[in-house]
This record gives sequence, C-alpha cells and structure tokens, in this order.
Amino acid sequence: MHSRLSNEIKEEALRLGFSACGIARAESVDKTTAHLFAQWIETKCHAEMAYMANYSDKRLDPKELMPEVESIVCVALNYTPQKRISPDQYQIAAYAYGKDYHDVVKNKLRQISTYIETQVKKYINDPSFSLIHREFCDTAPVLERYWAVKAGLGWTGKHHQLIIPNAGSMFVLGEIFLNIPLKYDQPIDNRCGNCRKCIDACPTKALSKELFDACKCLSYQLIENRMELSDDTKKKMGNNIYGCDICQSACPWNQFAEPTQEEQFMPSNDLLNMTQTKWEQLTIDEYQRLFKGSVIKRVKYDGLMRNIRTAHDFQNSSIIDIEKKSS
Repeated sequence: MHSRLSNEIKEEALRLGFSACGIARAESVDKTTAHLFAQWIETKCHAEMAYMANYSDKRLDPKELMPEVESIVCVALNYTPQKRISPDQYQIAAYAYGKDYHDVVKNKLRQISTYIETQVKKYINDPSFSLIHREFCDTAPVLERYWAVKAGLGWTGKHHQLIIPNAGSMFVLGEIFLNIPLKYDQPIDNRCGNCRKCIDACPTKALSKELFDACKCLSYQLIENRMELSDDTKKKMGNNIYGCDICQSACPWNQFAEPTQEEQFMPSNDLLNMTQTKWEQLTIDEYQRLFKGSVIKRVKYDGLMRNIRTAHDFQNSSIIDIEKKSS
C-alpha cells in the first residue's frame, strides 16, 4: 500500500499542476531547527509579526496541530512569471502577480485529498477506518520549508527560500496532513556551497546573519509593517512597492526557472499596463477592482499608497541630488 499509494498521490499532484511533490514522516522537528526557531523569536528577528511566536508547540511538532497525523504530503507550485512588469515601473513581488496563492494552492490540495479518499479504499479493508486530512498553505503554524526539505523537494537557500534543483526558488508551498503511513522521501544535500550572491544582493542586509532578520527585509517592511517605513527601507526600496525579489533574482539557481503554466498566477493586462502615474493616482475603487482576489489586499489600500508615495518621493529626491552634483 505505502509505495503504490504514495506514487499515486505524487502523480495526482503533478497532474494538478504542482511542480514537485514529496512525502515526509510526521514527527517533531530536529533539535537544531527547534533551537534556531527559539533563537529567532528570542532575538526579535520576527519583528512585529507576533503571530510567529504563537503556537510554537504546533510549529515544532505536527502532532500538536493534528494528533492523528502520520504523513505530511508537501507540494510546490511554480509562480515564475511568463510576463513581467516593465523594470522602469513600480515593482511588486512576482508571487503577487495573479490570484491569491493561498486560495489557488488550497483548492488544489483539497482535490488531492478527495483523490486520496477514493484511492485509500483500495488498500484498507477496515470498514471502520476514516481518512483524516488537513490542508495548509501558509495558513497555520507549520514550518513549510522545513517539511519541504524533509520531503526531498529541495533545500533551504541562504535567502531562506526553498530551492528545487534545476528549477530555482520561485515556488509557493503547501501541505496535506494525513493519518496514514506512506513511503517517505529522503532529504537532498544543500547545494548552495560557498555562493553568497543573495546575501550580497540584499540591499538592507537582512540575510547577513545566520538568522534571517525580518525587520530589515523589504518584503516585511512593505507588506507586514503597518507603521512608518524605516529610514533604511526608504533609502533602499528603490521602485519596489509590494514585496521584493532582489535576493531571488541574484540566486544562480533561478537561471533554470521555467515560466509558470498556472493560469491563475498570470498577471492581468491592466496590471502589466500600470505606469508610475497610474499607480500614484490609484483610487480605492481602482485598487479594489485591480486586486480583487489578490494577495496584495493584505497590505490594504493605505499601505500600498504609503509605499508608492515613499518610492515617488525618494526617486524625486535622488534626481534632485544628481542635478545638484552635476551643476
């Protein structure tokens, strides 16, 4: 049962458009990971994301989240854009180009779970058995990259994103917790070696330490931070107004990235045609229409306009400084 059902689950995941699927045994995370997570919280590297400090018992032991769990099915869905916003315009992170990835991935995960319910009956003759499953996509206290690594999908790069061999790091992740034992995959070696291009590329040095400093990260500042942007963010954000892909753009593994085939991740023409002037004059009604069903709604209209105004002001101040130096 274990091997055949495991293969069937992976085939179904690939059929639904996932780029990779692996399976890990559900158990407490290793001591090194538990120690690093505790240190990350203790040193306030999670910034103002207080929810990251909640339910640490569930993050470190999946059985605290679902007592019956035996196996964790891990998937990765490619979001590498087929078309990109012109580099001379304001930029948003590539994962936010299309529909909200939480909804897209969870819908596919539910389809896999439905498939498993039909298949598992072929292997379990016990009429009293009931399949228990829970689906997650950045929606619960789950260490997603840790389990993706355990399931053999790839390794965690120095930019703290999952890197899939010969495919890169532009993937969103999801998990299914199951109450059945399956055939488990083996982790693969970390292949970053001595490369530190992502570390050197990060404009705010959020990656310069072993522990990722969320407070310095442009993605945190431009999305999660509801207050005034830090001075360093204002100086280093450039034309980024939602998230940041700088570290991933610097990663050599992303030269192998193939454009996504997931239609729901495709940007609309309206988004691709946005100019700086259109962004700066964006009304709340236009915002709601443009980003209906989009993860960008997380930052809310006021937060997005704060970012746009800041980017505009610093671009203008930079131009003035250049003109003064040349005069």
